[in-house]
Amino acid sequence: MAYVSMGEAHRRITEYLNRFCDAVSYQDSSMLCRLLSFSSNSPSLLSLADALNVFQDASSLIRQSDKFSEYGEILAHLFRSLQSYRVGNLVEAYLAFEKFANAFVQEFRNWESAWALEALYVVCYEIRILAEKADKELTSNGKSPEKLKAAGSLLMKVFGVLAGKGPKRVGALYVTCQLFKTYFKLGTVNLCRSVIRSIETARIFDFEEFPRRDKVTYMYYTGRLEVFNENFPAADTKLSYALQHCNPKRERNIRMILKYLIPVKLSLGIIPKDELLQKYNLHEYMNVVQALRKGDLRLLRHALQEHEDRFLRSGVYLVLEKLELQVYQRLMKKIYIIQKLSDPARAHQLKLEVIAKALRWLEIDMDLDEVECIMTILIYKNLVKGYLAHKSKVVVLSKQDPFPKLNGKPVGS
Repeated sequence: MAYVSMGEAHRRITEYLNRFCDAVSYQDSSMLCRLLSFSSNSPSLLSLADALNVFQDASSLIRQSDKFSEYGEILAHLFRSLQSYRVGNLVEAYLAFEKFANAFVQEFRNWESAWALEALYVVCYEIRILAEKADKELTSNGKSPEKLKAAGSLLMKVFGVLAGKGPKRVGALYVTCQLFKTYFKLGTVNLCRSVIRSIETARIFDFEEFPRRDKVTYMYYTGRLEVFNENFPAADTKLSYALQHCNPKRERNIRMILKYLIPVKLSLGIIPKDELLQKYNLHEYMNVVQALRKGDLRLLRHALQEHEDRFLRSGVYLVLEKLELQVYQRLMKKIYIIQKLSDPARAHQLKLEVIAKALRWLEIDMDLDEVECIMTILIYKNLVKGYLAHKSKVVVLSKQDPFPKLNGKPVGS
């Protein structure tokens, strides 16, 4: 930190106070956003923080002027937070910022128009980010992380302010998305349900009136929730919406959507092109897709083992593991095609021993009872049309469409 004289510190603080009050007076939302964006680490905010740590009595400056004292509670807490943030005391910075946020939300509630909505977004974003940093500090000191949970409570309060009639309601979806990010980080995704009900059932909300950015984020998170619930048709609808409406220049966001949409599509029998996987650097799915195309169970299991940690962190491992049934179906179809070329008259009769040999060639050792069990499941799940002749150890396939396509429906539906 460069040396700052007392006079220079006084000038910087006074300049900030004037800019803040002018932004409110002239309803300059973009200026107010810049004044509140802690995580941007802008030079002007860092220089203000240095000034605050030199002057130490900014509250007296606020009290001395009627212009400043009107927003005294907001500014005093904001300054304390910025001081603590600058010296790396993140827990104290969060506590002061929470008090500032409460005071700002109360002031926002009193403003009739929605001019400060973007500034409120900044406050909601900053409190979540600051809470995450504070929790890391608490954890490193051997204490229980609790600030992100507290930030979630404050965000719910903001949601309540916006969830009414009038122009401010368009901000409800942005706050909802911040709540989703908070709940997913905390591992309390069940709390998303009450907010979703408010958005999707309340008559005051028209989804199409929300900004595109917020609709994409909302559909991404609700789509992920449907993946966790294994409701793949709904997940497909929501994630596909997010993909179609995502800014094409935001490749990182597109990749995040595809990380969940691809397992969903695979579960519905829809295989993506290799070019898509390569374009968005989704190489972890390459062998999964190849295994489905080839009916190669060994390749699928190897891909799941190789990228196990990544798939587990994303929450899609179990979804991908269940693709084994589709791989078995494709393996049987390959055996059927080969048999049809060599013995067309008996192509619809597949011996369990032949299937077991094919699996052994893939280095998967199964006895006939295990193979019979797999075939029974495939028939039950409507991945294979036919029946099992138990005594003769043969799968008798239907002569019409023995291997039904999923056509965008989940296995077994």
